[in-house]
Amino acid sequence: MYCILEAGIKLITLKTFDDVTEAYVLKSRLEHEGITCYLHDENTVSVNPLFSQLVGGVKLKIEEKDLGIAASIVQDINENLSTDDSDNVITCPKCNSSNLIAGFKSVKSVKGIFSAIISFLLFVYPFHYNSVFKCKECNLEFKPER
Repeated sequence: MYCILEAGIKLITLKTFDDVTEAYVLKSRLEHEGITCYLHDENTVSVNPLFSQLVGGVKLKIEEKDLGIAASIVQDINENLSTDDSDNVITCPKCNSSNLIAGFKSVKSVKGIFSAIISFLLFVYPFHYNSVFKCKECNLEFKPER
């Protein structure tokens, strides 16, 4: 999706986020590399996180000329392996893959399901979820052993 600024600069959406915090982390990384970026719909999602799906999430936009550099930075971030406190690579206990999603928000527990039902009935953001790792190969959700 394109957005044209007054000066004729085209902005393109590099990535969308459900969470404003994650968007700011990538924004600061890109700005550190000298890439000018903008967040769209950040205030809407910050005020009411339920609107995230309605507006399409928080959109990180960059100038079209910076797409190649920014895409390689995002790819590098996505390819980094998750490690524990001892710098050991975390792997899936089921298939031993290291291709994981870190910080996946799961409601697959009794508290999580109860929270989702209450949230749906009261029109509020879910107040309980587990932050886990999710394997991209076998879809197993797990917490690493300490």
